[in-house]
Amino acid sequence: MSRSSSNSGARPADRRAKPAGIVVVGNGMAGSRLVTEIRARDRRVALTVFGAEPQQPYNRVLLSNVLAGVTGPEQIGLVDPAWYEANDVDARLGVAVERIDRDAKCVHASDGTATPYDTLVIATGSTSFVPPIPGTENGLPDGVEAFRTLADCRRILQAADGARHAVVVGGGLLGIEAARGLAGRGLAVTVVHLAGHLMERQLDQGAGGVLARTLGRLGVRTVLGTSAGALSTGADGRVEAVELQSGERLPADLVVMACGVRPEVRLAREAGLKVDRGILVDETLRSLSDPGVRAIGECSQYGDTVYGLVAPAWEQATVLADLLTGADTGARFTGARQITRLKAKGVDLVAMGETHFGDDDPEVEVMRFADASRGTYKKVAIRRDRLIGAILLGETGTAGTLTQLYDRAAPLPSDRLSLFFTGLGGAQAADSPVRMPDAATVCHCNNVSKRQIRACWEKGARTADEVAQQTRASTGCGGCRDALEGIVAWLDEQDSVPAG
Repeated sequence: MSRSSSNSGARPADRRAKPAGIVVVGNGMAGSRLVTEIRARDRRVALTVFGAEPQQPYNRVLLSNVLAGVTGPEQIGLVDPAWYEANDVDARLGVAVERIDRDAKCVHASDGTATPYDTLVIATGSTSFVPPIPGTENGLPDGVEAFRTLADCRRILQAADGARHAVVVGGGLLGIEAARGLAGRGLAVTVVHLAGHLMERQLDQGAGGVLARTLGRLGVRTVLGTSAGALSTGADGRVEAVELQSGERLPADLVVMACGVRPEVRLAREAGLKVDRGILVDETLRSLSDPGVRAIGECSQYGDTVYGLVAPAWEQATVLADLLTGADTGARFTGARQITRLKAKGVDLVAMGETHFGDDDPEVEVMRFADASRGTYKKVAIRRDRLIGAILLGETGTAGTLTQLYDRAAPLPSDRLSLFFTGLGGAQAADSPVRMPDAATVCHCNNVSKRQIRACWEKGARTADEVAQQTRASTGCGGCRDALEGIVAWLDEQDSVPAG
């Protein structure tokens, strides 16, 4: 009988007596998806998954909603603990793998067990990067937290209770989400960011400026071009201020470190696998060092790219499940287009592709529209009549149009304004549930098309929640929820129209 708890009392010999099969190290968004995809294809292969966190796997993308109080921690689970036993998966929740023995083809875990494998999949994700700031030599002081895991989120919420001033160090995607969530709880929030504008990896300077202005209206101050120089603590050891390298002193009852993440590759490196920023893999997600080891998600590196978003990780999980079960021996991961979505209360943002082009490249056509007073910024970059990058901030009505054009590298409409504004032909055709082609991808995190949603509805699913449960649409970043609800409502409306 499989067990879904680390408190099984099994001896190491008991574990080694089990038949070797697939062992997955990491039960986050990539690892848990792989396990469910494998079981959907093959119910017989021996399958073991290790998760260092003690609770069920959860949607890390939605932690900002938990921080903001929009969603409860119990609402973001991905796999119910009872699922593992029902599907004969040996789940070691709260058990970390400490060493990989590639010669013996087994992994050694924190509970003293040694588990053999035929195929090992490393899905250890990323860890928070905390810069070496004076005041953190002996660990993070009370009131200073990273923002990466559900446990981090709970500690931040506990620290926020009764706090007045919060400082978020880092103005990337996670930092913005944390700042907006804390401001929504009534705290005075300051974001400190070393770069010259917010989210510099996804946004150009113009968009970063509009975003800072929008956050300002929501109670979030932005300080750019400097970083935390030191943390000041009181006699009780609790943080009370952040000293900036610029010389400014910011009062702080709570400090959230959102300075980025690093692929978690310690196990792989110690096992002698080839590692650059991530574990180097080929298009079958196989390690370049060992044919018996695969890697997916944020700890893996395909070519020069480490994918830090949910959609590529879930695509990798699908490809690898096909390969490991033989469902599709020709499946390959050849890279993914990355689309960043930020949907916090009062802030809507979609960015994709190459967004930093200016007007000095003769091969690239750049179009912009900005209305900073309304928090709106739009930009598209076009090369040879194909969309290569876009930013929509504040008003994202044409996001579906741009995403379809970007994904498919499709020719653009002759009326370029339709890329910015709905109701101008091209955008309306792509975004409206009525005119959206059945082949259009609605949920990019889970690769769900309008055709699949229609088929699910025709089989009896009559609400967006029912469709989501069966197709997984909108269960990733949640950015397609409005589109899903619109399609279901349109199908319901069509069904109610009398024939003839």
